[in-house]
Amino acid sequence: MTPLHGHWLGDDGTWRDGALSIGADGRIARTEGQALPPGVSPGQGGAAILIPGFVDLHVHGGGGRDSMEGGDALARIAATHARHGTTSLLATTMTAPRAEIESALAAIAPHCRPDGRGSAQARVLGVHLEGPYINPGRLGAQPDFASAATLAEVQALHALAPLRLITIAPEMPGHLELIVALRVAGFVVQIGHSAGRYEDGVAALAAGATGFTHLFNAMTGLHHREPGMAGAALAHAERAEIIPDLLHVHPGAIRAALRCIPGLYCVTDSTAAAGMPDGDYRLGRHTVTKCLGGVRLADGTLAGSTLTMDQALRNLVQTLGLSLAEASRRTSTLAAQHLGLADRGVLRVGAWADVVVLDAALDLRQVWIEGEAL
Repeated sequence: MTPLHGHWLGDDGTWRDGALSIGADGRIARTEGQALPPGVSPGQGGAAILIPGFVDLHVHGGGGRDSMEGGDALARIAATHARHGTTSLLATTMTAPRAEIESALAAIAPHCRPDGRGSAQARVLGVHLEGPYINPGRLGAQPDFASAATLAEVQALHALAPLRLITIAPEMPGHLELIVALRVAGFVVQIGHSAGRYEDGVAALAAGATGFTHLFNAMTGLHHREPGMAGAALAHAERAEIIPDLLHVHPGAIRAALRCIPGLYCVTDSTAAAGMPDGDYRLGRHTVTKCLGGVRLADGTLAGSTLTMDQALRNLVQTLGLSLAEASRRTSTLAAQHLGLADRGVLRVGAWADVVVLDAALDLRQVWIEGEAL
């Protein structure tokens, strides 16, 4: 067994000074240690900080490659995000003609097999199908190929690559009934890219939707007489994803969401520009420009992000004031729970040894994915 020593975060949210032992199967075989004494912070005295590897459910690209490209793009994307502590992710599609989506899924599928240990890449858990089942009036940075969904079409796409998360605008004709059918079929459905009203959001949650895609972005906003889709999320949602790059959402709005939504978890919505210098990159059919820390279309519309999950963690702690334990929960545990995964996003015996090692400044020092160091 391989021991990792330091201050490690237990699945009960408490810190311990001790070690995690990694078995030959890549899972945590043993944990040991005593609770940190009162007044002692994680990392104090030079101890390594061990937290669960980040789980990112919304990744379009990274390292100069886009998930819609096909070929070896996803290997580059997964390796790029692994270097920033993401140990598992969902490859996320863009709205496009069906043939292009099918081609992208066919290229993603080989990366979703459970036999890729030792590849120095984040584990690709499956696909987040962000388009095309969205409202054409709320495309955001999505290309203009929105279409209505059918259960048969979703199942056909799922046969190409495992769809773990599906974004749907519930106000589109037939979509509310489809949410019921998708949930019965075992899919996880999120509300997003929606021009729907508050009432549409409430109805979608009642039908079985369990989250919201990049909360506040590409949806009707909150007004005190028209609460909109954002109001439905704040009033009723148990889970939602949010982009904490401090460009997509004001810190005050993130704080409001943290108070309202127990399962608010962080995603990067990262593009090919993540981990790359300023310049032009691909996002589906679009060309986007990275400049001044953001990614935009030619008309100035935000088009995904350059965020990585290690920076997301630092933003939660250093700007929003969350404890490190709470920030870790929002960048790993809650996302894993949203997909029904009990063996990722936590440090406990039997879980995959997905571990991020930080120093006291929250800078990344080492990443372990399924028991193997990068």
